[in-house]
Amino acid sequence: MTDPLNESQQAKPYQEQLVQRYEQHLRGQMNRSDNTLRVYLADLRPFLAFLTEQNLGTQQLERQHLRQYLAWLSTSARGSSGGYARVSVARKLVVLRSFYRFLVQAGVITRNPIPSGRTFNIKVEKRLPTFLGKDEAQRLVESPNISTPIGIRDRAILELLYGAGLRLSELHSLNTDNLRLDEGCLRVVGKGSKERIAFVGKPAVQAMRLYLQQSRSVLAQATRPALFLNRYGRRLSRRSIEKLVSHYAAASATRPNVHTHTLRHTFATHLLEGGADLRVVQELLGHESPATTQIYTHVTQSEAKKVYLASHPRAKKEEDNG
Repeated sequence: MTDPLNESQQAKPYQEQLVQRYEQHLRGQMNRSDNTLRVYLADLRPFLAFLTEQNLGTQQLERQHLRQYLAWLSTSARGSSGGYARVSVARKLVVLRSFYRFLVQAGVITRNPIPSGRTFNIKVEKRLPTFLGKDEAQRLVESPNISTPIGIRDRAILELLYGAGLRLSELHSLNTDNLRLDEGCLRVVGKGSKERIAFVGKPAVQAMRLYLQQSRSVLAQATRPALFLNRYGRRLSRRSIEKLVSHYAAASATRPNVHTHTLRHTFATHLLEGGADLRVVQELLGHESPATTQIYTHVTQSEAKKVYLASHPRAKKEEDNG
């Protein structure tokens, strides 16, 4: 059974209707978070542009068109700036496979034109996550000027990102009733709207208390549930959080390209270096699978190897022994 609407007559509106139905499916039946929805829909936009460019309808996609689309993503999809990186192309393929799986379930098409991941996939080299050293992390977290309301707020944000290993979306969505500072923890809503308890140490608790007492009360122009506010009293945007992390990373002379997720990687790596069990780190990060957390053990092993090769007399190169 196929959808009765004639794509050749109303191609663009029809495709937009399908995407809207897919969004409703992800939100209602799959219970995906707003952040996941935003990523999925953004990853579908290049595909819709490709269909328009090739004068194709959603139901007309065949395997040769799929190969053309992947090549288009890798070379010309972004115009003069070049194509997407392999990791981005791989993610878009995953989203597209999910989209067409939905179209089959909804009766729009009878056959999924996209092969399974085992037979048609893109190999992406896994990179070890970047993290900060302990001194770098301390300089970054302590770099805001806490003599101003904005500086106090930013110090609290950095303390939570590093001290609790929060995702950007998790920190952004925090409300005041998520806090349990007397218990040294907070309630976090993670991926898939799953809740967990994140623990914080004394520096983060102190920074949060200072923010609530001396900064948030100045920024808040009305009763709002949002924890972190901008200078206009509204919830601080994700983009603003990303910018302030980059700003303080530059100000504290840490390595380049430091992002919010760098602090999450740093949180996990420092826990493992301190002797934390992998399962505990998995729970604190909110990972469903220990395999996701396993990459941090490779990071610590890599650092250990560097120290060993640089320090042990029997590990040095032959020419060093002359």
